[in-house]
Amino acid sequence: MIDTNSPEIYWLALTVLMTALLWIPQILHSVFRAGPNKAFLYPDEAAKEYADWAIRSKAAHNNAVENLVIFAPLVFLVLLLGIGNELTALATMIYFIVRVLHYVMHVLAIPLMRTLAFLIGFACQIIMGLSIIGVF
Repeated sequence: MIDTNSPEIYWLALTVLMTALLWIPQILHSVFRAGPNKAFLYPDEAAKEYADWAIRSKAAHNNAVENLVIFAPLVFLVLLLGIGNELTALATMIYFIVRVLHYVMHVLAIPLMRTLAFLIGFACQIIMGLSIIGVF
């Protein structure tokens, strides 16, 4: 049985919710820039009118989704195996924070900070995976 009050669940839930909301700025931009008809009926055409920041926003959202596919199962495995500890709790918290930073740095076009945030998030994934196989 998974402890639904664990810090890992809390931070994973926040990460999932944040990831679910990251498309909103780019879509709002599309509605205002291309108009609601084009934005909703012809999104590929509307995307041709995106400002650079909106293109980066979409890319950052895609990256968040791609990484969540890796991170979420690792968190669930840690919890299903009952091996959650201070390190896994810290890793899930840091993962959330750096994914927020990654999105912001991507939208603002600050490449080095974006890359550092990504790499820290990747390290959190590795920590979770190594915890599962018993290294930590």
